[in-house]
Amino acid sequence: MTEHQVSGPIGLYYDEFEIGWSMRTAGRTVRDYEVSAFVALAGFVEPLFLDERQANLGGDGRRVVPGALTLSLAEGLVMQTNTLHHTAVAFLGADVEVLAPVFVGDSIEVQVEVVERRLTSKGDRGLVRTENRVIRDGEVVFNYRPLRMIRCADGS
Repeated sequence: MTEHQVSGPIGLYYDEFEIGWSMRTAGRTVRDYEVSAFVALAGFVEPLFLDERQANLGGDGRRVVPGALTLSLAEGLVMQTNTLHHTAVAFLGADVEVLAPVFVGDSIEVQVEVVERRLTSKGDRGLVRTENRVIRDGEVVFNYRPLRMIRCADGS
């Protein structure tokens, strides 16, 4: 499996997403203020995310990160690769599986692999499904399989 990196202003077209194509994003550390801001903005008023005593699942005083925030941060890491810039048309959905909690202070990165692709009936775009594995310290802690509509290179 060959890993790829995209650095230009235009992302990859449908034609470039071959089955088995993969990449790894940069990493990032989840900070306490990000969890607080997300919980307040999204209305996640659950003691698990607000109360230090409830949030101490790991036993080391660190707050647990909401799964929805982990997904958002992972998608942000994917976007920062420029792989989808100006070529992605739509995010059509995703299957999501939480395997282990992410805590404030954890660093995550995303391993992306194309697992399915097919042209739409219009023929100027295609559907691409990837397996996105969120990795913390070498362990997959979160899995999601987004389906995206991507422009073809010769489409408008």
